[in-house]
Amino acid sequence: MPLQLTVKKIDGKPGQVYYPLQLNTISKPTPGPGELLIRLRSCALNHRDLFIRQHLYPGISFEHPFLADGYGVVESTGPSVSPAASQLVGKPVLITPSRGWISSPDGPDDPHQPWTVIGSSQLTDAGTAQEYLVVPEAEAVGAPEHLSAAEGAALPLAGLTGWRALVSKAQAKAGQNILVTGIGGGVALQVLQFAVAMGCNVFVTSGNAEKIEKAKKMGAKGGVIYKEKDWDKQLLKQLPKDRPYLDAVVDGAGGDVVARSVKLLKSGGVISSYGMTVSPKMDWLMQAVLKNVELKGSTMGSRKEFEDMVAFVREKGIRPVVSKVVRGLDNLRGIDELFEEMKEGKQFGKLVVLIDAKEEDQGGKEKSKL
Repeated sequence: MPLQLTVKKIDGKPGQVYYPLQLNTISKPTPGPGELLIRLRSCALNHRDLFIRQHLYPGISFEHPFLADGYGVVESTGPSVSPAASQLVGKPVLITPSRGWISSPDGPDDPHQPWTVIGSSQLTDAGTAQEYLVVPEAEAVGAPEHLSAAEGAALPLAGLTGWRALVSKAQAKAGQNILVTGIGGGVALQVLQFAVAMGCNVFVTSGNAEKIEKAKKMGAKGGVIYKEKDWDKQLLKQLPKDRPYLDAVVDGAGGDVVARSVKLLKSGGVISSYGMTVSPKMDWLMQAVLKNVELKGSTMGSRKEFEDMVAFVREKGIRPVVSKVVRGLDNLRGIDELFEEMKEGKQFGKLVVLIDAKEEDQGGKEKSKL
């Protein structure tokens, strides 16, 4: 019978508890009208999943399958699917990582209807840590042909989050100087790849010099270690002489990012904030007001933005960075080791699970353009 992974509820306080993984067997689902049956080949971890295991995330379900990133092959369709969906049978697809946000650029289309990320959510039974998944045809997008299964699973959530933060919010353009903080995480790396492909001058921060060097090999123009007190002054020296300022900062940490970057941002520059891993609060300075700096909050994004992002990845031949892969959905020890790497911040790229331990990841034979 098909396998499915959930989190198991145990007693403990938020932030102190650590829910174990639980492997279940389920019946193979059958697609209904307008639905696709997908055999999942790979899934990937996000910090959200670590927060769920620590009970630091709202609306947790212990019955619905875990994880939000998924890549698979359409095995069959239900009745009444569109001709375009019928053409997906036998082809790889990416699973949209959220539900309830279709196209509005401002936020979820209907504030009275729930929007949620899939995976261990009380608001949807969808999740990618399982062998089979049924989804409405609109919630699967044809995967770029150059991606392997591991790369495909690495893309959805980080790619969508990064795309909205960089494109929809920061409105990045070729020739602009963009600072991406915390390089090494999935979202930051996707922002780096997108911005380089757009022709931006990208600079990065990290607590690790090795990660900065890896980012430079991917096209970053420079980088600084944020643990150093004068990193903002160091970064200023690296900016182009004919454009000695930042146009935008794409940040997932929070903390003192406003105080540090406001000196470097141009008047009217943008801080696009997609998270606050350092602290749920950050200071807003009068200096930022006087420079007309815009602070824009950014979450994952809409289905329309997801489709646009996937089309850009296909056009530019972008390959998401995979840090480590484990094989087998039943390899609970290996999956737990991925979570430990995430806790310690060791990864440079995404942490991926190939669902079938025996499967050869043969996708993505074309060479990346980046």
